[in-house]
Amino acid sequence: MFKSKTLLITGGTGSFGNAVLRRFIDDDRFGEIRIFSRDEKKQDDMRNIIASRKVKYHIGDVRDLSSIDSAVRGVDYIFHAAALKQVPSCEFFPIEAVKTNILGTDNVLATAEKHKVSKVVILSTDKAAYPINAMGMSKALMEKVMIARSRNVNPSQIVLCGTRYGNVMASRGSVIPLFINQIKTGAQITITDPNMTRFMMTLEDAVDLVLFAFENGNNGDIFVQKSPAASIDILARALLELYEKDSDITIIGTRHGEKLYETLVNREDMVKARDRGDYFQIPADNRDLNYNQYFNVGEDDVSQAEEYHSHNTKQLDIESMKELLLKLPLIKKDILRDFDVAQYPD
Repeated sequence: MFKSKTLLITGGTGSFGNAVLRRFIDDDRFGEIRIFSRDEKKQDDMRNIIASRKVKYHIGDVRDLSSIDSAVRGVDYIFHAAALKQVPSCEFFPIEAVKTNILGTDNVLATAEKHKVSKVVILSTDKAAYPINAMGMSKALMEKVMIARSRNVNPSQIVLCGTRYGNVMASRGSVIPLFINQIKTGAQITITDPNMTRFMMTLEDAVDLVLFAFENGNNGDIFVQKSPAASIDILARALLELYEKDSDITIIGTRHGEKLYETLVNREDMVKARDRGDYFQIPADNRDLNYNQYFNVGEDDVSQAEEYHSHNTKQLDIESMKELLLKLPLIKKDILRDFDVAQYPD
């Protein structure tokens, strides 16, 4: 299916792009993998770590239609991961989130249609479901842009679909590297709310989700992985046990734009979601532009549906959280040399 095909990853120097590249670098299913990003330093770092003629690096910004147009020429598939992802950054500079997450996505999709790309998978976030911050709002509109465009394409020529995932453990800017640094330096661990829960996904889980969407997606679909969750208190205490430290935990209170729990599938989407085993598949509303249907044709009663969020999914205790944490390379190199590896298998 993939052999001799070209894959483009926007935002490819980020955590997700690195994970995809590690997965496929020695796999002959892709003949070429293009990394598109605006950071030449990260591209140079990646080039020095992964030396392969299969990988081609393109400098550009999804905000700039001409730069993405050049990179997409000759591409078969796109994984669109470029985004502004930090909640505080988007809160202080919401227009920048609009430019990258919404207009940048539209540029990618428009260019994909122009150059007859076979399939595009966009990467969204749990913060897009019932969004309360600018980052989530911009990602929610990114999903709407994809769905709107998917209604008007020829499905035999191109498929536009997406994924929505929760907290990717140890990704750049996430709380796990912060906690580890606090533990190593002997500082207090700062927790916003000990009862706050988040979905826990590894980078490998995120890649698996995108590949599942790639292989099974129809136009407008959004895919969600069924992931376990843990409270921030459980996460902090699991890390303290792994590092054998007794740092104090300080509760600093919920920050602006944060939720007590994150929702991956809202109640309205759950009504139409299809259970795919380890995943939910959320089909798009594909009614046409006859507005009368929006007034005269309703959905099933959503009052009986229950949203899927980090409070009602499987909850990890300290021991299961430790097992999951020990799958992370960031923690493996610190911990496993002091433990019996067989006790914590991959």
